[in-house]
Parts: sequence; C-alpha cells; structure tokens
Amino acid sequence: MFNTKNLTVGYDKKALIREINLNVKRGEILTLIGPNGSGKSTILKSISKHLAIISGTVFIDSADITKMSYKDMSKKVSVVLTDRIRPELMSCFEIVASGRYPYTNNFGKLTAKDKQIIMESLEKVNAIDIAQKDFNQISDGQRQRVMLARAIAQEPEIIILDEPTSFLDIKYKIELLDILRSMAATKRITIIMSLHEIDLVPKISDYVACVKGDRITHFGRCAEIFRSEIINDLYELKGYSEIFGSSELTKPAGKADIFIVAGNGRGIRVYRELQKAGQAFNTGILFENDPDYIVARALATKVFSEKAFRKIQPSTLEEAFICAKDCKRIINLVDDFGDFYLENKLLLEKLESIGKKWLSI
Repeated sequence: MFNTKNLTVGYDKKALIREINLNVKRGEILTLIGPNGSGKSTILKSISKHLAIISGTVFIDSADITKMSYKDMSKKVSVVLTDRIRPELMSCFEIVASGRYPYTNNFGKLTAKDKQIIMESLEKVNAIDIAQKDFNQISDGQRQRVMLARAIAQEPEIIILDEPTSFLDIKYKIELLDILRSMAATKRITIIMSLHEIDLVPKISDYVACVKGDRITHFGRCAEIFRSEIINDLYELKGYSEIFGSSELTKPAGKADIFIVAGNGRGIRVYRELQKAGQAFNTGILFENDPDYIVARALATKVFSEKAFRKIQPSTLEEAFICAKDCKRIINLVDDFGDFYLENKLLLEKLESIGKKWLSI
C-alpha cells in the first residue's frame, strides 16, 4: 500500500534523514517516534508532498508520488499537520467541506453527495453539534476533531497526521486515537503519524519507526521496539519500563538510610514519594515479575530480588538483612505475606531479634 525506497529528506537540498525504508499495508497504523527535532515532521511533510524529496522514492499503490498530480495525490492522501490554522469567518462545516474540493468542479460547488459525506465525517468524530459554529470559537480538542473530519471527508486511502494529540487533554487524546483505530480496522485506511506520548503508541500502532540522528534506527512491530534498551537509547533515558510504558524520574542521590519491605505492588506509591522528597532508599525482597520491582529498579539504591516463581534463596535473605540492619528506618508495607513472600516476614523477624524497630504502614 505505502512504501519508501532509500528515501532521503531535508530542507533546501540539505539531507536531514537518510535511507528511509518503510513498508505499511492497507489498514495498518505506522507511528514515528523520537526526540523533538529528530525529523519526524520532515518525513511526514516529505511523504505528503509538502516538502520536496532530496532522493529516493515514495510509492503509493506502486505509484511514485512525484509523478502524481496534486489533485490525484489529494484523493489518495489527506494530511493533518500541527499548524494551528485560523481561518476567518468559517464554520466547522465549511472547514470540513474543503476536504471535498478534490472532487468538485472548477467552481467548487458541493453536490448533495458531498454534503452527505461532510455530515458523515463530522458524525464519525462526534462533531455534528458544532458543525455551524465558528471554527475559531471552539476548543483545541474540537478543532482537532474537525480537522480529522476534514481529512476523512477527502475519502483517502492514507491519512498522515503530525502529532494529532498535541493540545488535547487525555479524554480527547483517547477519543481521537479510538477513531483512528476504528477507521484503520473498518475502512482499511492506512494511518501514518507521529506521536509524542510514547505510552499511547503501543496501544494504537501496528508498526513503529524510531527517528534519531540521520537515520531510522529501528522499524518493526511494537513488541520489537518497546524494549527498555531501545527506548532508553532513543530518548536518552535510564528508567523506561516496557511493562508500564513510561519512565521514572531521576533516582535519588545520597546515602540510603531507609529500607522498604514491599511486594505485590504496594511499594510503588512510597517509592515515588521518596523520590519526590529526594530520599535515597533500599528495598526488597522482590520477585522480578512484581510491579514493585519494575519501579524499584529505576528508583532504589539497592534492590534485593529473586527470579520470578523461584523460592527466595537464603543468600538473598541474608544480603537483605545485612543491608536493612544498617539502615536508620525500616518500613514494612506488606500485611499479608502469603506463601511466596514468607522470607520477607522472616527478614522482619530477624531484624526484630536484634532489636531493630520497624514501622508498618
């Protein structure tokens, strides 16, 4: 449906990103991710003919886009860029109607069919109620929906969107992405877009391309791309979690005088509160499939852990005890140790036997 062959893009004939090779089928969603200024928008503008291609080829249904007229291109591809347009005295209906111009005559006269498509497009994005409102008098979220309706009204095979969730609150972000996912699934429209919110990318995308430096560093399915080592390298992070789809803030520095006994997800809230307070801490004993372990690995000075579904080894218990007994404060967050975390109960009993007090919260 859509592919690029050794595509190089940039400005004023100066290459910014080289040798771009992407391949997307009908009804699939490809998302570009990467740091600000990495060139995501440049790629999107180039494949939509808003920027001249430096070298290489972009194919849509085996047709080279440089050989397509702008009218033919607009019947294949609709584009929603980040530019916040401010048209004078135009209703939302009229904005969406501009998406029908590739199909109208030289006078731009709308037929009954055109008007029906416009209203159907507004309905798909839940914007019928604002059809007659001034485009400049509605919210950012409503504007974004209207611009998407305009793209839909073009009846394209491909929709290209540059950061479509920018300026939107979480409700409208989810709503917009739900609409795109539905269009890809039911209308077999191919979606190519960029997103800042990497936690949303795996929820909607079929394929992901990582843009950094002058290359696409990785291209593949979400399961291949959203791995800690790839995302940490792409954004120069340290604490990205592929399980939570997000990154923790910087680990607290200094001496860790607190030991947290946690498990079963009970430690996450406390770990983050300590991080905000700039207080270094140690924690354990945690299994490596425990949500607490994922956050502790990013924030704790020391994490005492055991492989998932394994019995906690005596050596791990002893190492945690040696660390905890030297801490000024010991906090227990577990009220039911169950069968798997009995060693944490033993740890507390062992600390108590040497006179170390601990607090349960």
